[in-house]
This record gives sequence, structure tokens and C-alpha cells, in this order.
Amino acid sequence: MTLALALAQNRIRVALALSGWVALAATRLPDATPARWIPVLLFVSFGPGFALLYPQPDMLRPGARLEALALAAPLSLSLGALVSTCLFLVEGFSATAFLAALAAFATLASAFPGLPLPAATRGAVERPRRR
Repeated sequence: MTLALALAQNRIRVALALSGWVALAATRLPDATPARWIPVLLFVSFGPGFALLYPQPDMLRPGARLEALALAAPLSLSLGALVSTCLFLVEGFSATAFLAALAAFATLASAFPGLPLPAATRGAVERPRRR
């Protein structure tokens, strides 16, 4: 792995680890301002999923980047549903607890390598066309 690739992956990891805490800090802003709800919406929709999928050992091809983007949203929303259900079951749900749990998960997940993507995006050879 080259030094430039390692630095880029570390930047991605740090950005993913901090994104949840930035969203949590944004909840302290005045109500109904875009600066409050946009970071929260983006983090809840994509943050935990990207923390699970990135960084990959090698840089992703353009098609694989699209696949990672398409997988990040359902993963994030599934984790959000799981966390909110658990918090409701223990009768401790609040926006702060919800975001703190997701931010802690994203921080922990960004410390590890990303989950492997399907074989088709990890460099599988395309089949030749039949004539």
C-alpha cells in the first residue's frame, strides 16, 4: 500500500468517525434551521453504512463506488431502526441517545477495515460477449 493511499484511507476513517459527533453537536443549534437537520439527516442516512463499508483495502472502481453508496443507505437505516427499537424497549429513547449510539458505532466501525463488497465489484473479470 502506498503512502498516499494510506493517508487517504486515514482521512476517510477520521471523517467517518467525526461525522456522527458533528451531527450530535448540530442538535444544539436553534430549532428548524438547515444547519441543524441537514447534518443529522445525512449522518443517519449514510454515516454508519459508510463506516461499515469504507475504507476498502484498495481504491474502489467507479462502479464499486456506486454500489457502496447504494449499500450505505440501507445499512445505515437498518442500524438506525435497530438502535431506535432497542432504545424504545429500554424506555430510553431520545434524539441525543439515538445519535450518540449511532455516532459511537460509526466511530468504532471506522477503526476497522470495511466489509468486503460482492465479488463482482472487487475485480472480477467481465465475461466476454457471445457472438
